[in-house]
Amino acid sequence: MAYRRTENVVRRLAARHDAIVAAAGSLAAEAGINAVQIAPVAARAGIAAGTVYRYFPSKTDLVAALVEAVSEREIDAMRSAADAAPGPLSALAAAITTLAARALSERKLAFALIGEPVDADTENARLIFRTALATELGKRLSVAMNGGHLPEQDIAAAAPALLGALIEGLVGPLAPTVHDDAAGTRDAVQTLTLFALRAVGVSDARARGLVVQTRVPAREKAG
Repeated sequence: MAYRRTENVVRRLAARHDAIVAAAGSLAAEAGINAVQIAPVAARAGIAAGTVYRYFPSKTDLVAALVEAVSEREIDAMRSAADAAPGPLSALAAAITTLAARALSERKLAFALIGEPVDADTENARLIFRTALATELGKRLSVAMNGGHLPEQDIAAAAPALLGALIEGLVGPLAPTVHDDAAGTRDAVQTLTLFALRAVGVSDARARGLVVQTRVPAREKAG
């Protein structure tokens, strides 16, 4: 019986942890990463601020947990889409398309966790997200390059550059306005995917074919 009680406690603690992180995510999606403060997160989660502090001693710890949760979710989505593709270039296109569509589905959250101006501690905490995205893109680039589908290139430079172009073109301050409908999302995602494929050396005709063949995920919340 004691063992069962312990399992129940562990589940409750995990559920509380997840609820706090979800509250932080909803605030970031509405008002940016700087809105993620202990007191507002506690209010959003319906608990006392002291309870949040027991899980996350500081705002930086809370932001780090949010970044980790979102990173795992988004990388899993990219990986699943790429793994289902029939070949290395199709896998690269699928990973890019999935990243783009999901970033557009929650533009403010994506910008909050990648590009929004923040203090040094918060920047260090959220670096894991950019690193994970660039690493996943780098893996797909490497497989395609090693298979002879892309020209030789420095993956360590190409992957971050590709990520930067996608994020700036999708959710950064200079990104064009996207109509909040399926057609607007599809057009924006396909435009950026085509640009990305051309940038890493895919011929124009092949890049256009990949864009047409790759399904753009439906516009929905990333979480």
